[in-house]
Amino acid sequence: MNSNNPVPRPIFVRLFSRQGGKPAPSSWLRPVFLFALLAASFSCAAQTHFETPGWAKPFPPFRIAGNLYYVGSEDLASYLLVTPQGDILINSSLESSVGLVKQSIETLGFHLGDVKILLISHAHFDHCAGSARILELTGAKYYVMDADVSVVESGGKTDFQYGDEADMHFSAAHVDRILHDGDTVALGGTVLTAHLTAGHTRGTTTWTLDETEAGRTLHVVIVGSPNVNQGYKLVGNKAYPRIAEDYKHGFAVLKSMPCDIFLGAHGGYFNLTAKYSRWKAGYRSAFIDPAGYKAYIADREHAFQIELNRQQARTH
Repeated sequence: MNSNNPVPRPIFVRLFSRQGGKPAPSSWLRPVFLFALLAASFSCAAQTHFETPGWAKPFPPFRIAGNLYYVGSEDLASYLLVTPQGDILINSSLESSVGLVKQSIETLGFHLGDVKILLISHAHFDHCAGSARILELTGAKYYVMDADVSVVESGGKTDFQYGDEADMHFSAAHVDRILHDGDTVALGGTVLTAHLTAGHTRGTTTWTLDETEAGRTLHVVIVGSPNVNQGYKLVGNKAYPRIAEDYKHGFAVLKSMPCDIFLGAHGGYFNLTAKYSRWKAGYRSAFIDPAGYKAYIADREHAFQIELNRQQARTH
């Protein structure tokens, strides 16, 4: 058991933080993970390395706004941007997710082969393990934030937390363009901006873009991840000395962003299922949620600060 981990766990369990977009943390906990309540310093839910039902469960693809579509599973979020010059896909998810993403794209009337650019939120297997297969099927170019490039190209072996854990590795993929904080990705009139919001990984990327819907310009934010995984060392981390400073910078960036449409790397971040139910019932503004965005970021920053304080107290 990791000395920084307050919850005993079997060696096969890998916990990942995942939260919904409501401000009440207790509403995000799934019963199957009630043991995580023992970690009182966290207001977060647990995920395992295994393909949990939400990760693999198909979800109806739909248009969010403008040329932006949801093509992921119930909890592993993937997004498609359709342009006259080809398409952009954000997040390949698991290797086993590729078929689901392909089916979602085809259900919408588009073609996986039209994807020209592949992006990710961060270099963890649940968001990029399928990249090698997507690239093989499409011939797309792979754009990744600089600090995550080595993790992607090593198949996870250089990850600061999980590099030595073989079951966290994935198929390596070549990066065609190395991104830096503030870089833009443009195709067919669509422009996305890559914001470095590191901590969760060294290159965690939050994507922003503007979409036009019913004559209104909407600011879209796709949150990379502001969460502290169980076992992360925020104090005295020799593998990632700047981790706490990077988290703090990331929160400052996230709080500065104008947001109308709140999205993220996991559906649970922004209450995908609940909002989709409203969308399906005819409420096409269901994903416009600036208040939910602010509440989510504030809660995640609070959870980070609690854990940082706990670890700092243990060093004295």
